[in-house]
Amino acid sequence: MTNDNRTFEARLDKLAEVAVRVGLGAVKGQEVVMTAPLDAVPLARRITHHAYKAGATIVTILYTDDATTLERFATASDESFDKATAWLYDGMAAAFRSGAARLAIVGENPSLLAGQDPAKVARANRARSAAYRPALDLIARSAINWTIVSAATPAWARTVFPDLPEAEAVARLWDAIFAASRVDAADPIEGWAEHNRALAVRTGILNEKRYAALRFTGPGTDLEVGLCDGHRWAGGAGKAENGITYNANIPTEEVFTTPHRARVNGHVAATKPLSYQGTLIQDIRVRFEGGAIVEAHASSGEDVLRKVLEIDEGSCRLGEVALVPHASPISLSGLLFYNTLYDENAASHIALGQAYAKTVEGGGEMTPEQQIAAGINASLIHIDWMIGSGEVDVDGVRQDGSVEPVMRKGAWV
Repeated sequence: MTNDNRTFEARLDKLAEVAVRVGLGAVKGQEVVMTAPLDAVPLARRITHHAYKAGATIVTILYTDDATTLERFATASDESFDKATAWLYDGMAAAFRSGAARLAIVGENPSLLAGQDPAKVARANRARSAAYRPALDLIARSAINWTIVSAATPAWARTVFPDLPEAEAVARLWDAIFAASRVDAADPIEGWAEHNRALAVRTGILNEKRYAALRFTGPGTDLEVGLCDGHRWAGGAGKAENGITYNANIPTEEVFTTPHRARVNGHVAATKPLSYQGTLIQDIRVRFEGGAIVEAHASSGEDVLRKVLEIDEGSCRLGEVALVPHASPISLSGLLFYNTLYDENAASHIALGQAYAKTVEGGGEMTPEQQIAAGINASLIHIDWMIGSGEVDVDGVRQDGSVEPVMRKGAWV
């Protein structure tokens, strides 16, 4: 049941409440570190209200600005692109180690850095990834409760609705965000509880199967993704090491687990564009051998894709595989969001780079060396890209090598 008569301000407030109560789960006695684009100030303010209402001690917001990002590429010296604000990321890691929660509002321009020097883009991304690694490690192992939500920004809205006037495009994108985030339900908090229960049922079924691998087949795709021994499926709400139950993504439709970094073979074609750090990478096609990408192509953004694959030893290997039905609400909206948070929840996907150790039994207690030996990938990056559609089948490969269908034409069997 929905309530479409709510004002925009009321729906925005509900999204903020969902971000705090469902996304972060609980903030009583916690600090909250939030990042947001300047265009998301109204949502950031409502989230701040609900965070303090829930008992947060301090809410700190770090804003980003597209114009100043572009100014760097237009004016900064060449050597600056090998630098990152390490002091800032060190501070974020210190905040997380002291128990702070992490909240990100995203709404970036998918093509912000189109036309910029791909080498400079890659260098800047590498420097940022290296500086952010201590904080990312805490997030990847779920040491803290964290979440990501979206705000409709003019640049993003113009990309999604290029034929509409800007104001109408922004309004349409907000409508899509509210719907996908289950804000329009009569009781959004209960709606999320019900959704999490359904995802828990799905992960339970997959955990009973204990597949050795998943096989994806479809147009341009014949890929076998071997799974880590002792892998566990997760999806929806999870529990952080601090004991707090949280939802990392608002919205979310996926169930996911950890591939073995050395057991991925075959070729795969992306079914949606990938927006990565201001570059739109389209029509990705890659081939894996022994877990690593040995051949990569894209119709646009190929130079940036190739640089990503060279960031470190683990950036050309997989850290996640996720299953999403083609009939998910985001997919049924018919929209291409050019935003990973949304497009990954419209299609099954894989992720290059850092794995989530929590989805392998005992993974969180392993040393980095033990994680690698167990097949848990390590990298400075974690980049999701979509490989599922209504034309892609998924099979589960049992431990004895026999195969059974998991999805047919993007639908659960």
